[in-house]
Amino acid sequence: MKRPLLCALLIVATTSQAMAAEVISAQEDTSTGKVFGGISGLMVGAIGGPIGAVAGALVGVFGGSAVQESAGLAENAYVVENDDGSLQRVRTPGKTFAPGDQVRVEGIRLVHE
Repeated sequence: MKRPLLCALLIVATTSQAMAAEVISAQEDTSTGKVFGGISGLMVGAIGGPIGAVAGALVGVFGGSAVQESAGLAENAYVVENDDGSLQRVRTPGKTFAPGDQVRVEGIRLVHE
């Protein structure tokens, strides 16, 4: 008796909800470079102890962001306004949207309406 209920809950939890939205603005996003730079800086800085680890992570965050941007690998992040008026920041690699475009938010990605 519990198995069908569990299956139904899993299906509802993993189904992506689609919301209609409008693109408000596009911003350059270098969060991938920040993450990799921060982790690398943390590991290298850890040689100098805890203070070195923190300093290395901070330098790595800024360095990783700059490297990603200068290599031309920065992606776009879009600020969208949902039907309920809430704002949401969404990254969608490989797709381009312009302000005013009508889109749907499916899970963590945007799709043209």
